[in-house]
Amino acid sequence: MPETAGQLHFNAFVWPNGYHESAWRVVDDDVHGVLGLPYYADIARIAERGLLDTIFLADNIAIAEYRATHLPQTQFDPISVLSALAAVTSHIGLIGTGSTTYSKPWELARRWATLDHLSGGRAGWNIVTTITPLAAANFGERAHPDHADRYTRAHEFVDVVNRVWDSWADDAVIGDRERGVWADRGRLRAPRFHGQFYDVEGILPFPRSPQGRPVLVQAGQSAAGIALAARYAELVFSGPPSLEAAAAFRADLHAQAAAAGRDPAHVLVLPALMVTLGGTEAEAQEKARRLEELASPEFRWQNVLYTAGLDPDGFDPDAPLPAELWAGPANVSSRAEQLFAASRAQPGTPLREVAQQLKSGAGQSHFVGTPEQLATHILTWQDAGAADGFTIMGSTLPYELTAFVDHVVPLLQRKGRFRTEYPGPTLRDHLGLPRPATG
Repeated sequence: MPETAGQLHFNAFVWPNGYHESAWRVVDDDVHGVLGLPYYADIARIAERGLLDTIFLADNIAIAEYRATHLPQTQFDPISVLSALAAVTSHIGLIGTGSTTYSKPWELARRWATLDHLSGGRAGWNIVTTITPLAAANFGERAHPDHADRYTRAHEFVDVVNRVWDSWADDAVIGDRERGVWADRGRLRAPRFHGQFYDVEGILPFPRSPQGRPVLVQAGQSAAGIALAARYAELVFSGPPSLEAAAAFRADLHAQAAAAGRDPAHVLVLPALMVTLGGTEAEAQEKARRLEELASPEFRWQNVLYTAGLDPDGFDPDAPLPAELWAGPANVSSRAEQLFAASRAQPGTPLREVAQQLKSGAGQSHFVGTPEQLATHILTWQDAGAADGFTIMGSTLPYELTAFVDHVVPLLQRKGRFRTEYPGPTLRDHLGLPRPATG
């Protein structure tokens, strides 16, 4: 069932204790609680109570050791966590991250299609190429592919995954007990793919999943990332922090999708937004101030490097970023380009000082205010064509997500801009996306 035009969509970003780096220091919860299923189940149920479209698990397949000093580390396999959550929820979409650089297409297709079956059609795949070079050694590789190579491979990877998902026709299962025919072999379509990077032969070992294909998600902001999103993504988490830039980003993305032969209405943009709410603006500001007060300057410069795809252990924070990095080729990730541009603009400035001026995570925007102010912010962005909704990143979890569900969602519902019930059982139903045909 398609969504009503103009309806908002929301994705809940799940992170240990909250998205702000100081979250674990201000909440009273047991510090080990984020290592157990109840933490994730609680967040998933809150998001579902608020009729949100999805919950989202990021993934890091290589961790710089500095992060264990400053942040809770809970990078479990997303499919394992989401499969467990499928059993304790009934409607919320379940999006997990999977790398095109350090996975094999057939294996990834099988895992996400399995989640789609077990959840009754609620799975989504966040397509990443993996930015950190630390991952190479974890997978026995001598070197991490460069940015351009990773994205070239990603296009072929996603193409292969779609072919694997389509290897069973929707009507392949006959279930003819009298003739002893469970599935019509003539309705199976082995990929038999032989490309520049991948060779994949056989069908999945089970029928096509409830959505046909899990929803495809992407968050890159570089030119290569936007091109990948325009070609394949149905949900995009990224976007610049200003209203004008975000509207231009969404318009460009939709133009590129149309040029690729796709319907731009089927490419939803939900920019990342860290949220801190209070009963009054002063209360919210005080909560945000406390989080910033506890932030670690050491973490900030290290994390700026890490999210730019650099190993923090290889740099002196009291020296400038080496010029051979920022004066080199422009074909880098959007986060690396932010760092390099800041270094170019301030030659000779120590890395530590440059990093303090940058936002190192996906949540480039931090909304601090009341529920009424946040509702106005959301509607302003949607009306300006800057967003179809937002990826809500509670600065503390589950607390800010609970405040969003209990106080912001009702405001949007009363304005007729957000659903009062789920429109159907699948994630594609929530998002108003068509079920892809095979082949």
